[in-house]
Amino acid sequence: MFKKTIAAIAMLGAALGVTAKANAAETLNFGIISTESSTNLKTVWDPFLADMAKQTGYDVKPFFASDYAGIIEAMRFKQVDIAWYGNKSAMEAVDRANGEIFVQTVAADGSAGYYAHLIVPTDSPLNSLEDLLKHGGKDLIFGNGDPNSTSGFLVPGYYVFALNNIDPKTYFKQVLNAGHEANALAVANHQVDVATNNSENLARLKVTKPEALDKIKVIWSSPIIPSDPIVWRKDLSDDDKSKLKAFFLGYGTERAGFTAEQVAAEKAILAGLQWSNFKPSNDDQLIPIRQLDLFKKKSKIMADEALSADEKAKQVAEIDEKLKALEAKAKTN
Repeated sequence: MFKKTIAAIAMLGAALGVTAKANAAETLNFGIISTESSTNLKTVWDPFLADMAKQTGYDVKPFFASDYAGIIEAMRFKQVDIAWYGNKSAMEAVDRANGEIFVQTVAADGSAGYYAHLIVPTDSPLNSLEDLLKHGGKDLIFGNGDPNSTSGFLVPGYYVFALNNIDPKTYFKQVLNAGHEANALAVANHQVDVATNNSENLARLKVTKPEALDKIKVIWSSPIIPSDPIVWRKDLSDDDKSKLKAFFLGYGTERAGFTAEQVAAEKAILAGLQWSNFKPSNDDQLIPIRQLDLFKKKSKIMADEALSADEKAKQVAEIDEKLKALEAKAKTN
């Protein structure tokens, strides 16, 4: 059950002989990962959260943190009740913060996902991943993503670096970690030579800072990444879950009690978030992300010269068993 927003008032009311209303609004803390500045995020999220408050009766409050880990830890300690995550951070929330996926975002164009990118300044001599590998990184500053970011860290970490036996920390002259927007602006301003980003953030940058986008070019794109999940705390009450799921799956759709104008307004708010209507999902959405994470760990173990052959074989066998189980689970879905 969410924290009562009237707790302090109720205590004061009891002292004064006043009874608080039994149906007073409950606080719902909504975690929002730091893909860009909190000011920019508030602009697109506030209308959506206002509608959530109006339609569910909860007092919905946005919860921002300086990095993804801050939202994960806040959920772990019950300071966040529900959150928008990327897949990698959702995996951490499910595994460490008693989180559970219940719906998935859908891109505004209806596509099933998005793409991780490597970006460079438009005047960079690098035009492809092959160019980067041929050039080497000894004289380059690399802007990596948040360690809990799917597109900013995990996906390029596997496809760009693990598959090419590269450790970014030793490959590049310097490695900096930042969010998507900060990385994009650093590339545009020649503060870093190459950085991670994704298709969603570059589309967002076209709206917020088009002059910066004009100074950026993409030199690598990943395979498609599943769209972002929305995660609630698993220990929320069934009633809370029912209300939240009904809100998300109904939002932006034609339904009883809502005029065409209201539905159109909801669709416009979703478009501001670069989304269409939500669809049902669950923790199985994370299977390909778990596979990527394990592949990356396996590559790191195989390249670790400090491990004996026996220890390598043992650790690789353990990972292979986990991968086998995930593959079997994927086939049943």
